[in-house]
Amino acid sequence: MINPWIIIAFLLALAGFYGYGHHKGWTDRDAEMQAEIAQKNDEARAKEQELTKQINDQSYKLQEANNAISEKQSSLNKLIRSGSVRLQATGCVQANASTAPASGDRNTEGSESDRATLLAIAEIVAQGDRNTAQLNQCIQAYEAVRSQINGQR
Repeated sequence: MINPWIIIAFLLALAGFYGYGHHKGWTDRDAEMQAEIAQKNDEARAKEQELTKQINDQSYKLQEANNAISEKQSSLNKLIRSGSVRLQATGCVQANASTAPASGDRNTEGSESDRATLLAIAEIVAQGDRNTAQLNQCIQAYEAVRSQINGQR
């Protein structure tokens, strides 16, 4: 007959081996998970840096577009102020050739109100160009980020 103490010692040894293996398995699993998390974090940081670079490139392009628009607007403003660009004085009512022009008619160089109107129109056009450029850059940045995140280079 087998001594009951031997059976108890054997069961305790089995429980000890199981406990050690269980603990060792969880420790190994935790180490693997930490290594995988560190790898995913490194990949995410690299992707984030690339996305930041793309967004900075888009911002630079937007700044260049705004500078070009500003240059175009300033040259147009110079032309308006010099009188090279004028509003046409045509209207719906045709005057007889025999009538003398009224004193309030526009002169050939353009009036101050015409220049102010042209400058206001030029400002509106330039602001529209800036808004369009900004919207286009925003769309391009969004598409670049979306395609990169979705993995569709």
